[in-house]
Amino acid sequence: MYELDISRDFSAAHSLCGYNGNCSALHGHNWTVQVFVRAAELDQIGIAVDFKKLKKELDAILEELDHTHLNENDDFKTVNPTSEVIAKYIYSKLSAKINDGNVKVYRVRVCESPTSGASYYAD
Repeated sequence: MYELDISRDFSAAHSLCGYNGNCSALHGHNWTVQVFVRAAELDQIGIAVDFKKLKKELDAILEELDHTHLNENDDFKTVNPTSEVIAKYIYSKLSAKINDGNVKVYRVRVCESPTSGASYYAD
């Protein structure tokens, strides 16, 4: 099994409704997103999946989030856009674009700071 990963960044604001603390107020983060994909086999030239393809698909998802107020995104209107929720959101959207018989998005990690992040993966 092969595992590849890429990392990208975006900036966005959010607030956490129902949170008892400062995070209930509008605030922003410079988010880092790490994507891990797995492949059972390599192609004829020794590649599991082209990094350019991974980056292009992830960039398209992050472009929708970059420099926005995440709570106003239709996908986050009924759920707080926490690191956990954003990780699952990206995992689902990217899986629909990347997964095939050989390549599968394995895990997505979203960090709201250099020391705090959350991952999502399906069992």
